[in-house]
Amino acid sequence: MSGTIPTTMTAVHLVGHGGIEMLHYREDVPTPTAGPGEVLIQNAAAGVNNTDINTRIGWYSKKVTEETNSGGADGFDRIDDDDASWSGAPLTFPRIQGADVCGQIVAVGEGVDKARIGERVLVRNMLRTYVNYRPYECWTIGSECDGGFAQFTVAPARETHKVDCDWSDAELASIPCAFSTAENMLHRANVGAEKILVTGASGGVGSAAVQLAKRRGATVIAIASSSKAADVLALGADRVIDRHADLIAEIGASEIDVVVDLVAGEQWPTFLDLLRRGGRYATAGAIAGPIAEIDVRTLYLKDLTLFGCTFQEDEVFENLISYIERGEIRPIVAKTYPLSEIAIAQEDFR
Repeated sequence: MSGTIPTTMTAVHLVGHGGIEMLHYREDVPTPTAGPGEVLIQNAAAGVNNTDINTRIGWYSKKVTEETNSGGADGFDRIDDDDASWSGAPLTFPRIQGADVCGQIVAVGEGVDKARIGERVLVRNMLRTYVNYRPYECWTIGSECDGGFAQFTVAPARETHKVDCDWSDAELASIPCAFSTAENMLHRANVGAEKILVTGASGGVGSAAVQLAKRRGATVIAIASSSKAADVLALGADRVIDRHADLIAEIGASEIDVVVDLVAGEQWPTFLDLLRRGGRYATAGAIAGPIAEIDVRTLYLKDLTLFGCTFQEDEVFENLISYIERGEIRPIVAKTYPLSEIAIAQEDFR
């Protein structure tokens, strides 16, 4: 950016939990300023993710038991505002959402090297600075603090990473939330050259998981709709199974080393049946529904390990930056929209 930073900016305010109508596009929002240890970023692009929709509709509230899409347009009749966020604490409104922040540093706060001005950057979406780097605590950018659905965003300098690549801004903005979520599951489950199952493989996180697992040398069996099979195979999946298929019949019991799951729902018990003895299950989503039944005997008699994956160690995002710069992953952008069409973008995403 050249010239003076404007005092006001365009942004989308989330004014409360609910439907699409809770998103208000504005052109008079005060431009934030970088505090000590922070940078001001002029945003170039931001992705749309499930977390944006889930946060808006209050899906994280324990009063909601339905699958994600059931409230995506209109919200839910009943939620508890006190636990309807990633952190379990009430959101502060208005909130600028957007977990993906991609842009250029245009100003720095006290204690930050001015030489960083001009850097093209991505911001780690699971921020640790604001919780003093305590283990298993983080803020989600766009939830506990303002995110990328705006002309400018403030972020901790320590968690704002310079990126050198020839990707477009939209391509680069497809990475932070989806790919860090996927990489974190693989990292926590210590996935290597083994057989893994990825559910929801045509979505943002699922397609990232396919790429990232192949990068680790895994054999990937992906679950997706038949209409998306060719796309998922093109990402590197070794096999794609229709999401309505009988998985035991298609794969066989105890044949999978690691399940990387984003779907959950009624099919969840089958995932444990698919795992070999000593197998691992990792999850970071439940788009088909958060309530599942478990036979605890399956868990302990097969010596399974279950990983819930939200908090990310520092190396997860740092590794992603290196994968980008070495050309080991590739972005997937379905379509782009101006910020003023955020409602259309979220509806198309759903």
